[in-house]
Amino acid sequence: MISPSQVAVTPRRRLRIAMGTWVAIEATADYPPVVAAAIDAAFDAIADIERWMHPQLETSDLAKLNRCDIGWPVVVRAWTWELLALAQRVNQLSDGVFDPCLPSRPGRMPDIELTFDRTVVCWAPVALDFGGIAKGYAVDRAVDVLIAHGCRSGLVNAGGDLKVFGPYPEAILLRRPGGTLGPLDVCNAALAVSDVDSCQQPAEHRGYYVRGKREPLQCRYAAVLAPQAATADALVKCVLLCAESDAQRVLREFDASCIDKRGAGDCSQE
Repeated sequence: MISPSQVAVTPRRRLRIAMGTWVAIEATADYPPVVAAAIDAAFDAIADIERWMHPQLETSDLAKLNRCDIGWPVVVRAWTWELLALAQRVNQLSDGVFDPCLPSRPGRMPDIELTFDRTVVCWAPVALDFGGIAKGYAVDRAVDVLIAHGCRSGLVNAGGDLKVFGPYPEAILLRRPGGTLGPLDVCNAALAVSDVDSCQQPAEHRGYYVRGKREPLQCRYAAVLAPQAATADALVKCVLLCAESDAQRVLREFDASCIDKRGAGDCSQE
């Protein structure tokens, strides 16, 4: 009798629309029937993130925070809490440059208090929009689900956010300025790419905003590798918005690296 581990395993791939973009999931497992159920569960996790963190869905956690009364406690889901904590940390490390609170309302990340038991208190009116970091977070959670279901390797790719897991590097094509592609090996890491001049940005993309006396953009294209996709997406915004020394300091805090970036002049030459 041939054991499942002796069977040649072919990766299974699926492609669906979610989070305002195409999401591709690829996975392998020692027992092939596991993969189909794992991928379905991973897409379910992505759908949950979209449902809970979409600022325009009335029942989402972000919509509740955006319309809550000042000083009124709001209980959010654990995943929303975790992403708020990440956004708050990056905001602090970047000296307020990274801030997913849109300027349409006066509130900023420091006006959002994370108390105990997943309770959030807003001390000013906010217009939270996680944008790409929610997409990156969905990628992370999808990978967690694949691993929990017994998948031994694979990747999740949601537009500019990608994460690879497993014992071997995965060869991918890195999207670069001007629509060009370059080969890159990624192993047990996440990649985020942000191109200000891309014509492929989701219709709902609203960006991140510098709220203070700083130049709006330090560069127009950046690619960041980090342990988690949500972190990579947040940090790529820091590379775009922060001064070089500040961006490098924030990258080090998360054991991340900027593998490519281009200024306006560089991008126009691609």
